[in-house]
Amino acid sequence: MSRIEQVFKDLKKQNKKALIPFITAGDPSVDLTLKILHQMVKSGADMIEIGIPFSDPMADGPVIQRASERALANNVGIKKTFEIVKDFRSTNKTTPIILMGYANPIEAIGLDQFLTLCKDSDIDGVITVDYPPEESENYVKKLKEINVDAIFLLAPTTEKQRIEKIIKQASGFLYYVSLKGVTGAQNIDIDQVKGRVHEIKELTNLPVAVGFGVRDPETAKKVAEFSDAVVIGSRIIQEVESSSEDNLIPNIASIVESIKEAI
Repeated sequence: MSRIEQVFKDLKKQNKKALIPFITAGDPSVDLTLKILHQMVKSGADMIEIGIPFSDPMADGPVIQRASERALANNVGIKKTFEIVKDFRSTNKTTPIILMGYANPIEAIGLDQFLTLCKDSDIDGVITVDYPPEESENYVKKLKEINVDAIFLLAPTTEKQRIEKIIKQASGFLYYVSLKGVTGAQNIDIDQVKGRVHEIKELTNLPVAVGFGVRDPETAKKVAEFSDAVVIGSRIIQEVESSSEDNLIPNIASIVESIKEAI
């Protein structure tokens, strides 16, 4: 059983839901990224999603786009992201780490090297935003060979036939995008999201996480009532952007703790 599966299994026994916070590797610095990772675990994160910095993150709103820009300015790219994860793994062997990124950096270093880095860094799952299921069969197969889950996004506009195609390849969990738009967008229609998550759950036993618009404990609590996990990203990145270095870690701890308590 993978670490991701184990987390969901353990939480289900406790009638709890998973909290998956997101940060961009290298933002605001490599050292602070590591401190943020460890603090998020202390504050209640069940898994962590780490963004691979990229110059054209099409699914991300301006907040996370700026995070990528800051990380790239710090010379943090895909290889440095793996180094950060390896450093984290030197003291944390249990918290699942999920990479989120785009095809371009993977293609640039080559799939074989990407897979080797995933294995060497003990990655648990990968979300590749712009790899459609029609072109992912070999990619998913190779990820499974090294026991890395291929996690796919589902949008409000994803039709049933396509969901079924994605489910055949996905593992770990499914990531439901709560609204039409980019990360950090506002105004989730809770009833609409609940209906869509229910439709997805009728098609699969995989856990369903909800993200792309969860910004506060109140929304997280509502989403956790019908999903298996809550993803929070832009709200944390906003804190990275606005906090002084002295206040950054305590401020992120407060956000993660408040969301965890709510769900």
